[in-house]
Amino acid sequence: MTRLGHLDPPVSVLCLRVVWASLVCLAVLVTAGRAGALSQAPPDAPATAAPTPTAAPTPTAAPTPTPAQAQDSGPAGDEHRSIEEQWGIEVTSLRLSANGHMLDYRYRVLDAEKATDLFKRQIKPYLIHQPSGKVLAVPETAKLGPLRNSNIPQEGRIYWMFFGNAGKIVHPGDQVTVVIGDFRVEDLVVE
Repeated sequence: MTRLGHLDPPVSVLCLRVVWASLVCLAVLVTAGRAGALSQAPPDAPATAAPTPTAAPTPTAAPTPTPAQAQDSGPAGDEHRSIEEQWGIEVTSLRLSANGHMLDYRYRVLDAEKATDLFKRQIKPYLIHQPSGKVLAVPETAKLGPLRNSNIPQEGRIYWMFFGNAGKIVHPGDQVTVVIGDFRVEDLVVE
């Protein structure tokens, strides 16, 4: 016999949590599926021309570093250090999610005061797929609103943002640019 304070959550509570998580995932997928508008640029997005095709990397070329790896090496590392100094964040990952229909962008806040502008609700973030020039926005659901964090940033916490990937344009290994108002980080590699 166990004491009341040490009981695991009732099965009904666990079932409700599973149902809630399933509904959130369903809302994300429905939003991504409906959103041909997700691949359109927001009104404040710059017009981007399709970049000229480049030659495919040779098999002997060194692999392109992931966002977390790029911080420690060469010119890309310098760019990421300046992002840390100017914006107070560290990019931790950029991965495909929801069976390739979404991109999950994560970053750690190092300086809450510097990172405040990235959390403003009025600023609409977008992602540019560099090979095609397509612009992908943060989806909005009727119940949840935009799929991004917009609370007050706290140092040391990792925050997230989803970008719709309608038509599965972005693939692992592609380079992208993330833009949030004046914040811009280029050449991020999708994991």
